[in-house]
Amino acid sequence: MDARVARKVPYFSQWETPDMTLAVVAEGAQSALLKDPLWASSGASSVEDYARWAGNLCGMACLKMVLAARTGKIIPIMDLAMGCREYGGYVEEADGRIKGLIYAPFVPFVRDRFDLNARVVTGISVTDIADILAQSEYFIASVHHSIRWPETEPPAKGGHLVLVTAIDGNNIRFHNPSGHIDATRENAEMALEVFERFFAGRGIAIDH
Repeated sequence: MDARVARKVPYFSQWETPDMTLAVVAEGAQSALLKDPLWASSGASSVEDYARWAGNLCGMACLKMVLAARTGKIIPIMDLAMGCREYGGYVEEADGRIKGLIYAPFVPFVRDRFDLNARVVTGISVTDIADILAQSEYFIASVHHSIRWPETEPPAKGGHLVLVTAIDGNNIRFHNPSGHIDATRENAEMALEVFERFFAGRGIAIDH
């Protein structure tokens, strides 16, 4: 069955400069993103803060896309992250590491702040995503970050979030907050069976 998001969904990277992905892969976010010339538009108070957080902000990038599509407003990604942290969606460890996105607290966060009706979905297969999109407007899917290289075999599933925008027959289309080139960022497209290799069988549905 076909399930489509009718309106165009704006794309945002989890880095302020989308072309930083390969540097992040090579050096790690905390080092590479100190050189992001556009860091201030993230809303972070310092480039160090931005670099420390941005590697965890794929879920906030997905939320930023949904909110832009819904309202036309573009909210800085760190503003979203700090709001989500207040609900327990991110936890800062004593050593400075950041844990998250934690799904359960995300639901009341987006309900209270943005009047979005979200629900956590687990234990599904890639073929269930079409049914989710038939009932809900968006699906934020947990995949392995190496999905930007669909010909590779991922070492694990999950750990990164992408915003699924449509399923058309046997193809799935999604916005990937850490795609390395245009084709793997905005409206990236692949066969469902390829997506399945990276997909952890869980995510967050956001209703109409």
